[in-house]
Amino acid sequence: MSMATLAAVSPQSTPTLFHLIVGQPPTVWQSLLLSVILLAVVFIPLVLMIAMFCIWWERKVAGHIQSRIGPNRVGPIGLLQSLADGIKLLSKEDLAPRDSDKFLFRLAPYVAFTPAFAAFLALPFAPLLVFEPRLNSGVFWILAILSVEIMGIILAGWASNNKWAIYGAMREACQMVSYEIPLGIAIIIGVMSAGTLNLVQLGHLQSGGLHTWIIFRNPFVSGAFLVYFIASLASNKRAPFDLPESESELVAGYHTEYSGMRFAFFFFAEYAGMFVVGGIQAALFLGGWNDPFGLMGYYFHRFASDPQAHVSGMILLNLFGFGIFTSKCLAIIFLQMWLRWTLPRPRIDQVLYTCIKVLLPAAGLLLIGASLWELFIPERDGLPWVTYQPFTLAGWEGAHGALITQTMLALLGLSFIGLIMFWAMLAISGGSKVKKRLTEAAPIP
Repeated sequence: MSMATLAAVSPQSTPTLFHLIVGQPPTVWQSLLLSVILLAVVFIPLVLMIAMFCIWWERKVAGHIQSRIGPNRVGPIGLLQSLADGIKLLSKEDLAPRDSDKFLFRLAPYVAFTPAFAAFLALPFAPLLVFEPRLNSGVFWILAILSVEIMGIILAGWASNNKWAIYGAMREACQMVSYEIPLGIAIIIGVMSAGTLNLVQLGHLQSGGLHTWIIFRNPFVSGAFLVYFIASLASNKRAPFDLPESESELVAGYHTEYSGMRFAFFFFAEYAGMFVVGGIQAALFLGGWNDPFGLMGYYFHRFASDPQAHVSGMILLNLFGFGIFTSKCLAIIFLQMWLRWTLPRPRIDQVLYTCIKVLLPAAGLLLIGASLWELFIPERDGLPWVTYQPFTLAGWEGAHGALITQTMLALLGLSFIGLIMFWAMLAISGGSKVKKRLTEAAPIP
């Protein structure tokens, strides 16, 4: 991007939401107090609620795929089942094996959970709903933070002094380290197309409608999104790459010896990590908080010209952006759940073969293709609604080839999404005719 574009989308060029509400720049102590309040009141409950909802949701998805009902006893449609499970885990005895390393055994769950929680602080939920908008290396910062989780898993396996736990930890180590290479290359392709690592700036650059989303910039970025999605399944230990847990072989893998809330922390880390990985995909490839019609970007830049006169509009716009961003993340989580209960688990050698012999060469070819595309095909530089009009031919002067390519890729993407939705609706309509197993529990004497 040009320096003018970077200045236009810089987080310092617009006030924060707190600034808009109070009407004056916050002092250092106000900023510190606001950060503490956000962590205690917003982010910690948000992470816990996402994890609890996703645990219930996955059990429901698994139930319907297997012609079962799923949780339906505790609360409406079983919504309070995760809360009941949490209360049960709180009441369980906290055990540690006799020959384990007690300190590391107790430390491991927190080391595994903390990175997933910290990554939330850089996710751009809306234009002004970001904990730290000035993080100019936000994409790689999140990936670096998430990579610390492997330390918690290795600690859990080694400190348990259990051969099954150690096997699971070593599988996770080789799997995650291997898949981080194609995952990082896929990220580089998206960042190279956008020209920035700042997640807030990435959102503003995709504010001109569906055809300005980075996934549709060129065919190589679209391929990079697919590589990233597959690699993210492995980095999150999601099926079919759930070899570190592999209960059919390793009892429960690296957390075999854990009970009570320490066991629950591993699940919280997994589902929080799923949301964060989905958030990276949404922010980098899928438009972030922007809608497919460019309305969020249009009204944001219109309100940003005089933010004090549009405080209520800005607040409402950010709430809509929060809903759009969260919906995209949940859609990606649903795909991960769908794949888990559809595909069989491969062997560990097949998992590593897929990374080294398939994804890594594919990512390398995509990187070369994306570099050549950037070199020879002129693209529209600038910020939608500020430096050019994204829905007019005049706005794409000198970059009509990029407009045609992005429009065609967007139409192909819409067709693919429509096909998936049709497939899902067809499965739901067919499954509704199948009698669910264990629909009603036997009466209690």
